[in-house]
Amino acid sequence: QVQLVESGGGLVQAGGSLRLSCVASGRTFSSYAMGWFRQAPGKEREFVAAISGSGGRLYYADSVKGRFTISRDNAKNTVSLQMNSLKPEDTAVYYCAATATPVARTTTRAYDYWGQGIQVTVSS
Repeated sequence: QVQLVESGGGLVQAGGSLRLSCVASGRTFSSYAMGWFRQAPGKEREFVAAISGSGGRLYYADSVKGRFTISRDNAKNTVSLQMNSLKPEDTAVYYCAATATPVARTTTRAYDYWGQGIQVTVSS
């Protein structure tokens, strides 16, 4: 069982930056690929970014490519999402997720464990 706890959300003006972090429990963090997803009110949960267990492969949704950066520190069981040039349409609850394979995935059903979610609000 893996427990995930997100932090770093909040309110920011358009054009600003936020950094989300997710700490995972367990001793085999590098064997899990990690992902970030988001869900806006009235919309389905959507893929944002993913990173392989080693950190060598990264994937991004087209909507965030060039603005968001996913990274991980396996020594600290942490995955982060640096969000720059934020837009009002980035407003959503952001979820950290882990899949029991080191291969990064981009679909929600591929992930086995989820954090509780954290609110990110971007004002115009």
